[in-house]
Amino acid sequence: MKNIQAGQSDSLRIGSYLRLMRFDRPIGILLLLWPTLWALWIAGNGHPDWIVASVFVAGVVLMRAAGCVINDYADRNIDSHVARTRNRPLASGEISPRNALTLFVTLCLLAFGLVLTLNRLTILMSFVGVFLAVSYPFIKRYSYFPQVYLGAAFGWAVPMVFAAQLEEVPNIAWLLFIITVLWATVYDTMYAMVDREDDIKIGVKSTAVLFANADRVIIAILQITLFVLLLIVGQVLALGVFYYLGLLAAGGLAIYQQTLIRDRNASRCFKAFLNNNWFGGAVFAGIFSHYLVNG
Repeated sequence: MKNIQAGQSDSLRIGSYLRLMRFDRPIGILLLLWPTLWALWIAGNGHPDWIVASVFVAGVVLMRAAGCVINDYADRNIDSHVARTRNRPLASGEISPRNALTLFVTLCLLAFGLVLTLNRLTILMSFVGVFLAVSYPFIKRYSYFPQVYLGAAFGWAVPMVFAAQLEEVPNIAWLLFIITVLWATVYDTMYAMVDREDDIKIGVKSTAVLFANADRVIIAILQITLFVLLLIVGQVLALGVFYYLGLLAAGGLAIYQQTLIRDRNASRCFKAFLNNNWFGGAVFAGIFSHYLVNG
């Protein structure tokens, strides 16, 4: 009986750690993965180095998990006051802050171990990535633009991919980085719209709070800017019709997201946030198809 109880306890503990790393909600991994895949295929001219690709895909999983852990550590005294987050493992006391920090450091070390297999420029750039991941959760206390900062943290994988693949970071890499920042600002503002009322009550800052009733218009402006930059990418790289078909599908999804957030209903705003996974996938499908057809 004691062995059974111990087994159940261990299982519950493992489940708590998996929830802390958000492995039960892989949407964050996918949103981080899509721009990384864009960069891998473009930097590799349709044939990315598979060692580099494997390192970055594994790194996405590890660093997203690490980002979730440090975010919940920073918000452990706030999450208990927000309906959507009050049952998170740190907020509910299932996991201690000390154990969460130990897990965070372990995940970062594992990710850094992967980066050490790459070139010197990529290793040096990885320190910026770690800084962005560690500092992001605290930005919302001082700035209304944590969504932009999240975009920088998510997007930093893009120039790193080019550094790893080409041993340099060309201008197109920085353009893709800016696109990723804009896209993350769009979808994370939709996400922040879900918690806006709670955030206002407890004093947490976000673009959703800052934009207020102008949120839908500003999101639309950001989406249009994002598409203009994606069109420029297509022109600069001479991408073909399949790329633009991917953008057409992504454009349809952006319009659909606007219909979802029209009434600012929390559940529909969250659905719009989730829909961005398909947006990122549509852009990648266009890039992948172009290189597949054109060798």
